[in-house]
Amino acid sequence: MACATARSPADQDRFICIYPAYLNNKKTIAEGRRIPISKAVENPTATEIQDVCSAVGLNAFLEKNKMYSREWNRDVQYRGRVRVQLKQEDGSLCLVQFPSRKSVMLYVAEMIPKLKTRTQKTGGADPSLQQGEGSKKGKGKKKK
Repeated sequence: MACATARSPADQDRFICIYPAYLNNKKTIAEGRRIPISKAVENPTATEIQDVCSAVGLNAFLEKNKMYSREWNRDVQYRGRVRVQLKQEDGSLCLVQFPSRKSVMLYVAEMIPKLKTRTQKTGGADPSLQQGEGSKKGKGKKKK
C-alpha cells in the first residue's frame, strides 16, 4: 500500500492506456473491443487517438512500438498505444468531462470519423474506384 501512495497520478506510468483495438468495430469483445459496436470506429490508429485527445486538451502521448497483447496481426497499422492523463497530481480530474477511461474512449470514438484525415480518405476513395474501372478497360484492350 505504501508504494501506491508514493506514486502520483501525474506520473506517466499512471496515465491510462488506450489501444486502437479498444475502439475498433471490426473486433469482438473477446478480441479486445471495450465500447459498444454501434459507437466503435473502423480500424482506428494510435495516431488518430492521440490527435483527438490532444485537440480536446488532454495530456496524451503516443508509444509507437507497443502492441496490444490480443492483437494477432503484427502490421505497423495495428501497432501503438496512447497514454492519457486523467488525473492531476492532487488527484483531481484534468478535465471534468472525462471522469473515467470509458468516457475518454467514447469521446475519441465519436470524434475520429470527424478528423480531416478520415474525411479526405472517404473523398479520395471515389476517384480510386474510377481509376480501377479505367484499368479494366486497359486490360480489355490488351486482350484484343
